[in-house]
Amino acid sequence: MYKIVKKQILNDTVTLMEIYAPAVAKKAKPGQFIILRVNETGERIPLTIADFDSEKGTVTIIFQIVGKTTSVLNQLSEGEYILDFVGPLGTPSELDGLKKVAVIGGGLGTAIAYPQAKALSKMGTEVHLIAGFRCRDLIILEKEMKAVSDKTVIVTDDGSNGNKGFVTTALDKLLAEGNEYDMVVAIGPLMMMRAVCNMTKEKNIKTIVSMNPVMIDGTGMCGCCRLTVGGETKFACVDGPDFDGHQVDFEEAIRRSRMFKMEEQQSRDEHCNLMKKEVK
Repeated sequence: MYKIVKKQILNDTVTLMEIYAPAVAKKAKPGQFIILRVNETGERIPLTIADFDSEKGTVTIIFQIVGKTTSVLNQLSEGEYILDFVGPLGTPSELDGLKKVAVIGGGLGTAIAYPQAKALSKMGTEVHLIAGFRCRDLIILEKEMKAVSDKTVIVTDDGSNGNKGFVTTALDKLLAEGNEYDMVVAIGPLMMMRAVCNMTKEKNIKTIVSMNPVMIDGTGMCGCCRLTVGGETKFACVDGPDFDGHQVDFEEAIRRSRMFKMEEQQSRDEHCNLMKKEVK
């Protein structure tokens, strides 16, 4: 059992939790993830490690309430427990030897981009952090992002924060200003990462993306998280989740991400109906 030592509501649909998991915190590195199960009847879901403190023995996760499991998880409070919390899983990000990097996060992907930026900052790398959200009310981790970056650009689709645009618009502007990056790290929705990669490929800038396909066991045995990279089949859980964005077959990844939409909606509806009955 793993205790929830902190719970923070970041916005209406996104929650941060710190979990006491000293064995995981001791080994965790940026780019890795965990798989949790809320209770004995729950499904296993992967969540990226947003932060960790090996001295306190805590691991931070940030999740969006989009389905049954994240809804059940969000109903838990500080002091309560999660049944399973397995990790760290995946290959850590390779960040050594970089002098200047643009880290890009889209929506909830910002929570995954943040630990990358934090690790780079600790290494002495100059970090330019770009974060994109649909509107001002959905912005998360603004203070944390500014603390680990030399330049922070936050854009919104509707301009409600005073800076309208997309992450690609912001990146293009920074490049036009003469910034030269050793690498771009892009994390967020598949179509956002694809758009960033299309831009950086033209400019010959190495770009790393974090892939999050459907995943079950997290050890490479089930094959559910497969994707095509450079014409070869890779598994996000053991070969990634970081990959060369210019080699990823985004069209295939986007198609596979939509495979279980009907089942996901059915699960959400059944859970919502059950909750309504319990309230009555």
